[in-house]
Amino acid sequence: MTVTIQRLPKIQTAFGLSRSSIYRLIAEGLLPKPVHIGSRAVGFPSHEVEAIVQARISGASESTIRQLVIDLTAQRTNLLSTNLLRGC
Repeated sequence: MTVTIQRLPKIQTAFGLSRSSIYRLIAEGLLPKPVHIGSRAVGFPSHEVEAIVQARISGASESTIRQLVIDLTAQRTNLLSTNLLRGC
């Protein structure tokens, strides 16, 4: 799986929402926090965005989406730990 990092304009298009609405979803736990890609730039891992979009399309409840966000965030931590152990 190739993971890309998507910047905010692409996320806005994917969800059909404004910048402030995207950040409201993050604050409410309905979208994972972005990752830093530079000193003043952030983006969103594409697979996380796709997972949230698919959950919304399938009609998942907000509580289900919140749990998905928790799981996706945990996967980031596990990926980091695994890569550090491998020396990547």
